[in-house]
Amino acid sequence: MDAGQGLSTDEVQSIREALAAGRKPRVVFTASAGQIAGQVGQVVELTDPEVSDEFVVVRFGRDELPFSPADLAVAPKGAGRRVAEPKAEPEPPAAPVVAEPEFVLDTPRVPAQRQEEPKVEQAEKATPARRAVKAVKPKGPAGLTVTLAYADGEWTVAAQQGSKALAKPYVVKPAEALKMVALVDVPGVQEAVEQILGTERAEAEQQAEKLRAELAEIEARLAELREAR
Repeated sequence: MDAGQGLSTDEVQSIREALAAGRKPRVVFTASAGQIAGQVGQVVELTDPEVSDEFVVVRFGRDELPFSPADLAVAPKGAGRRVAEPKAEPEPPAAPVVAEPEFVLDTPRVPAQRQEEPKVEQAEKATPARRAVKAVKPKGPAGLTVTLAYADGEWTVAAQQGSKALAKPYVVKPAEALKMVALVDVPGVQEAVEQILGTERAEAEQQAEKLRAELAEIEARLAELREAR
């Protein structure tokens, strides 16, 4: 039995067609599969090769484990019959042991140890294989940042998602800025915005008073000029 070569692309496609037809093709484990090299199993499923390189699910004994195509080769005809014989060999020694009373106390310990060893090896082999089939988590969308800023007497709003600018800073009215801050419901931030608006309001009132006084002087001067006609 040649277990040195892995499955080719055409052989994987043939296995996929056989599974679609309801058959379970037999494969033999290659040297890259480790201690089970030369053993025969049945392909029961082909998963997505883009998720994991180990996408060929093989039934070996009572386990169904994923392997890569390099770990497997197409089994020769009659290979399944040879695999069944080693599984039946550990059972016959148990019968003659019971028939001889002298060895009843000694012999159960030896078969128990020999039967437990391959189970431990299979468990150790199965653990990394099952971990390799973990699905890759999809990447989430980039974070979104909306910024409300105040500088040089103007309020601006900008939006950015990751490194991409969705909206360049544009000017908004003070009343709109106050509404946005009210949605945050943070007393310290709201007080800071109200303080800025109060300062701007006081400066605007002073400028308005100054303009009114200048306008009154201009109107008085204009009245004097009219009387001088």
